[in-house]
Amino acid sequence: MTEGILVGVTVVFVAVTLIQYWSQPSWWVRGWDFPKLQVGALLLVLLLIQLLLLDFSNRWNLLLPPATLGCLAYQWWWIRPYTPLVRCEVDWADPNDDGPRIRILSSNVLTPNRHADRLIALVRRYQPDVLVALETDQWWDEQLQVLSDDYPYCIRCPLDNLYGMHVFSRLPLEHQRLSFLVQDNIPSMHARLRVNDELGVRMHFLHPAPPSPTENDESTERDVELLIVGRSVKQTDEPVIVSGDLNDVAWSPTTRLFRKISGLLDPRIGRGMFNTFHAQYRFLRWPLDHFFHSAHFRVARIERLADIGSDHFPMFIELQYDRRHASEQHSLEADAADRARMQQKVAQEPASKDDVPRP
Repeated sequence: MTEGILVGVTVVFVAVTLIQYWSQPSWWVRGWDFPKLQVGALLLVLLLIQLLLLDFSNRWNLLLPPATLGCLAYQWWWIRPYTPLVRCEVDWADPNDDGPRIRILSSNVLTPNRHADRLIALVRRYQPDVLVALETDQWWDEQLQVLSDDYPYCIRCPLDNLYGMHVFSRLPLEHQRLSFLVQDNIPSMHARLRVNDELGVRMHFLHPAPPSPTENDESTERDVELLIVGRSVKQTDEPVIVSGDLNDVAWSPTTRLFRKISGLLDPRIGRGMFNTFHAQYRFLRWPLDHFFHSAHFRVARIERLADIGSDHFPMFIELQYDRRHASEQHSLEADAADRARMQQKVAQEPASKDDVPRP
């Protein structure tokens, strides 16, 4: 009986692992990109149980631990970059360098959440230059008005569909644009952040819809939005920051492809996962809220912040502009197969890199 159960469970985990090789965009396939940490933990437990309970005089049972170990290695390969076991992709900022710094606080507030005071308290404490608030509706728009004196530059798009967005800045936002790149009800925001007379930073704030049975049956719309923004920023030598709730985990094939196509760096690599969702369920957490940036920046500080009553934790980052050492930091490189996969995905929606504002 015990051996039969272990065989069945092992077969399920092998199937769950193999299905992730499939490029099918359906939500029930792409959903397995998310819980790699959780699946890996369960595989480790399964492996230990196999070693303790299986009767290895039965030669067929000898196949189970290697199969489980192979699945565990696959999950580990994806999440390993987001552990301190690898070198940081983005260097730490030099505390003695006086280069300009940019502080950004990004928070998916959860529309029905009524604890705006908690977010406002974090803004007062961390003093970001830019606040990105996602899932904001008219109620949140009214609550966040108290920030207007300190953050006079703002792009607003309150919505009742869980995709409202607000960007507040204490620094000027030039050439600001509100766009609906792929879906008519899913906004994105784009602007040039004027840090000083010499430095302007191209900013893109995104919140594409996830693949799920209640929203998009497939990941296509999300993937296309990420990839056309990635193609657009690849064509500039200017400093760039992309942030928001991308509804995709840091270690997914799509986010990895975005990094290759855009040439942007991920400051979490070598530092940690910074799991922001789900704030209320400790075992069901993965990194959905992201900062990506060009090699012009180094990291001075990155933190997951305190619970504000949302299903997401806020994220905070402080970046230092350091163009002199940009050549020392390298992103993933796209090869011909990556570019072909990108072209295939983008062709599925009537959107292109030319639709992305270039502030």
